[in-house]
Amino acid sequence: MAVDRRALLGLALLAGPAVAQGRLVPQGVAEAGPLLDRLRQGGLVLFFRHADTRGQPCDRSFRLGDRPGQRNLSPQGRAQSAAIGRRLEELGIPVTRPVLAGPVFRAQDTAELAFGAEQVVVTDSLLADDYAGGRLAWVLAEHRRLFSEPVPAGTNRVLVGHRTPAIMVAGDSVGGRAFPEGAALLLAPGGADFRVLGILDIVPLPGGGFHDCG
Repeated sequence: MAVDRRALLGLALLAGPAVAQGRLVPQGVAEAGPLLDRLRQGGLVLFFRHADTRGQPCDRSFRLGDRPGQRNLSPQGRAQSAAIGRRLEELGIPVTRPVLAGPVFRAQDTAELAFGAEQVVVTDSLLADDYAGGRLAWVLAEHRRLFSEPVPAGTNRVLVGHRTPAIMVAGDSVGGRAFPEGAALLLAPGGADFRVLGILDIVPLPGGGFHDCG
């Protein structure tokens, strides 16, 4: 099982009420001191959900490369993406380069705006579930691999993708409204598996978190 309940209990004791009704509660910078300390040491994985898409047209074609047929970042989401990169630097969180991002534009754009296009590698391993077609099992296996492979001390693996594959791999504790747009799962890789340590929302948007596409 990917979610270690003892780790969640320890997080709750260290950082306040981070779990509610069986689901993780996103934490901002003010509440996430122990998590940020862990990240500064490195050896962890940050899986970002793409940034804000509120008010944008819904996915229509479900084809890679078709920007008009996809749900894209909102203007607020583009600003949020750039702020994520700045905030990680301000917080002293080391990041492995290149950052990996899925090929659906809202994930790719989030990564490139946050870290610079030259620092991002786009990979089908981080596809959205509804773009995966017959490759969904492979996409989920790739998420598990990227969540689980060891990361050296002193740096952190950063991934940018989508909510549903993360829920399918990490379990119900990150489901519901636990994982807003622009937030990141904090994962401790264990080689063959991983533990979910929490959810960080370091650049929250007022009224944001979950898309309302048209």
